[in-house]
Amino acid sequence: MSLNGKAALVTGAGRGIGREIALALADRGLTSALVARSEGELSLTARMVEDRGGKALPLVADLADPASLAETVRRAVTELGTVDVLVNNAATVEPLGPSAGMDPDVWASSLGINVTAPASLAFALLPRMIEVGWGRVVNVSSSIVAHPGAMIGANAYAMTKAALEAHTLNLAAELDGTGVTANVYRPGSVDTAMQALIRTEGAGRVSEATHARFLQNHEQRSLITAEQSALALVERLASDASGEIWDVSDSR
Repeated sequence: MSLNGKAALVTGAGRGIGREIALALADRGLTSALVARSEGELSLTARMVEDRGGKALPLVADLADPASLAETVRRAVTELGTVDVLVNNAATVEPLGPSAGMDPDVWASSLGINVTAPASLAFALLPRMIEVGWGRVVNVSSSIVAHPGAMIGANAYAMTKAALEAHTLNLAAELDGTGVTANVYRPGSVDTAMQALIRTEGAGRVSEATHARFLQNHEQRSLITAEQSALALVERLASDASGEIWDVSDSR
């Protein structure tokens, strides 16, 4: 079915994959609430959407703060009228470092952004989606879930992305027959700020092999663009498929 006229909420929309998702949604006739922490980056994304003839509602929010999450939902629903599509793209790769001696509270802090925030947004928006019999929830994960031992020094990231996928697939089973779908998206190795962070600050924080691989991928130009990854996600939104793990490599 056509997505034209639908309304979306996209987190992590200030840059990278989130920005490109917002642009791709605008091209398909959706209005989007764009969520990020950086007002400057968010404003730029909104202007880019509008330059392409789309409509965007920029919402500065701290996804680790429950009050900020609640206000984000309130404003999105009030100003857009509804939210039909939820794309939980925002994530943190921190904390990086050896697990031995890791502060458990710092380790657990990644749960707030990577797991609790996506779930909270879905819980708040699902009642309306179920009521109208149509909705889309997509949680952006990582290929680290398929190879959890491949990114040594990123234990919190591996844990939270695995938890996010379990949450999504369980939610999809719960939503079966409602017209609302829930799917996981693994975006591939994308040239993003997260990749750059590990290349520039990863030495001594992730394993030597992990750091070397990130450097090599960049030097060999094996990373895909944020636009390529975003399009692979958006192209699947109209589908009625649910409870699936979408991988960018499946569409190339």
